[in-house]
Amino acid sequence: MADDGLKWEGLLKWSLAQTDGTKPSRNLSEEDRKWFMEAMQAQMVDVVKRMKEITLVMNTPEDVLEAQGVMPENIEDMLDQLQGHVESIDMANDLHSIGGLVPLLGYLKNSHAGIRAKAAEVVTTIVQNNPKSQQLVMEANGLEFLLSNFTSDPDITVRTKALGALSSLIRHNKPAIAAFRLANGYQALRDALNSENVRFQRKALNLIQYLLHENNSDCSLVTELGFPQLMMHLASSNDSGVREAALGGLLELARCSTSGNSNALAEEDKLRQLLENRIEGINSMNSDDLGAAREERQLVDSLWSTCYDEPSSLREKGLVVLPGEDASQPPPDVGGKLFEPPLRAWAAQPMAQGSNSTSENKESPLLLGPGAVEKGSSARHDGPT
Repeated sequence: MADDGLKWEGLLKWSLAQTDGTKPSRNLSEEDRKWFMEAMQAQMVDVVKRMKEITLVMNTPEDVLEAQGVMPENIEDMLDQLQGHVESIDMANDLHSIGGLVPLLGYLKNSHAGIRAKAAEVVTTIVQNNPKSQQLVMEANGLEFLLSNFTSDPDITVRTKALGALSSLIRHNKPAIAAFRLANGYQALRDALNSENVRFQRKALNLIQYLLHENNSDCSLVTELGFPQLMMHLASSNDSGVREAALGGLLELARCSTSGNSNALAEEDKLRQLLENRIEGINSMNSDDLGAAREERQLVDSLWSTCYDEPSSLREKGLVVLPGEDASQPPPDVGGKLFEPPLRAWAAQPMAQGSNSTSENKESPLLLGPGAVEKGSSARHDGPT
């Protein structure tokens, strides 16, 4: 059965057919069990082989690749394939074992901005909800590389992708959080808030909110660095995501009652004026806009209640929870959006599409030296068709 041209698409359809609820469940026959295990083993071997090929390319000097006609776009395509593979936690951890993690981190210093950005995306996938890979990246100085790109790369996309990778690396990772603080990470986040790029601002605000939620003791430092004023300014942004993230950060500061931040914020005339302006804007919204602004409505009300110990006028007018909304839901976790990982799909998913011409063209740069085309063709026939 191993020679039947196994496909992940076929495996998925077979699995769904066993659990679609249209027929009573049954024990797998020995033949079905054997087929399933052979399919899994064959695909896992093929993925590891592919990751080793990618590692070989990543370890090849840039001038050699250029001499063989490998373009930066080919490397980006290759990293895109690698990202698909390491969505599996096992494959993410195996990347270090086969020697691929260190050269991947080296791509964070590549001369091409697109490669630096894509490498950071792959690192993000590797470390999401993965303590083992978080530790491996830390041991390989990945935090330093990402911090450098976040703070000083001339390309804003590279800076944004590096910030996203940092956010995933330090989540539930106390050593990384401590290292981030020691490396003046909060100062770098403050600089990010002064950027004109709203996506960069959103990511920075979400990370600040997460850090304050996890470490109330940092509220004093954040206040000293002038974050409240910056966040109050951004809470009036034209971008709804920036507004919500800024309000969420202010709410975390207001909840740091042990350090007196709630009282300090309440004494800010600018904050009261800001909230009154947001309430006025919400009052003037039509029904569709009100529905879309649910998170902002709840954040404004929560922030007002926390700072002034009274409900906002939004609550009095029934605009915090609209008819049909669930009143029992807690205020939204805006910061959590940034860190919610995608489903780690099977790493082999891109391989299941290997029969189309686009995938074939992407794979060809992976095999270097004379006869690359022939070898590439053979490698594709070795895997699922």
